[in-house]
Amino acid sequence: MQGCHTEPERDIVYRLRSIEKRYGGRTVLRIQALDIYKGELFTLVGPSGAGKSTLLRLLHFLEHPDQGTITFHSVVSNGHSPVPLTVRRQITMVFQRPVLFRGSVYDNVAYGLRLRGQPVEPIVSEMLARLRLTELARAPAHTLSGGEVQRVALGRALVIQPSVLLLDEPTANLDPANVALIEEIITEVNREHGTTIVLVTHNVFQARRLADRVGLLLEGDLIEVAPVDTFFQAPRDPRAAAFVRGEMIY
Repeated sequence: MQGCHTEPERDIVYRLRSIEKRYGGRTVLRIQALDIYKGELFTLVGPSGAGKSTLLRLLHFLEHPDQGTITFHSVVSNGHSPVPLTVRRQITMVFQRPVLFRGSVYDNVAYGLRLRGQPVEPIVSEMLARLRLTELARAPAHTLSGGEVQRVALGRALVIQPSVLLLDEPTANLDPANVALIEEIITEVNREHGTTIVLVTHNVFQARRLADRVGLLLEGDLIEVAPVDTFFQAPRDPRAAAFVRGEMIY
């Protein structure tokens, strides 16, 4: 009989409850409840200053909430005790304006493996080829274009095979060829390797192309979270509907 089956319970990677983050007495992020599931590509959209990058920093445990808890699998972060290094090494982040280390492209991509005492070959060479950076392997990092820097930063994050990848505007201000390549790699890592990805983007078209679910942040509040089709076709909150229609003026 139709309608009697139940959906399998999904593994929760992050569980956020009653989160607040303040800077200088000003509350910049408020999230009552949010779960992020294993293997999903969760996209955060919203205007500048909405709290998207702050949320990524909390998920990476670079900062801690001033109120509430973030649970990563069974590890709880509430600002009172440090998150173990073994946990933080499961998570990696690519910033909107990544900073590369001195040295070559190869050295940058190999950095995380060397830090962990792991062999770098053939993993690094394969990653460089995947990112179309093989010919630039020995090039000094400071000579790269914006798109090349972003690809190197992504490769540096991916070679350590994180279970969670956090991306802050990874294709902002890039040309269409670089955007297409980075989106292709993001999708491949998520679909083929099961990496949980949280992607911040201003580009609603990108969110629609890539996401499993979408969350909208406005003035620090998470006002809508929904599967991608529902978010763009039938959002519940009128502010989300206005955002989707392009009617919201920041």
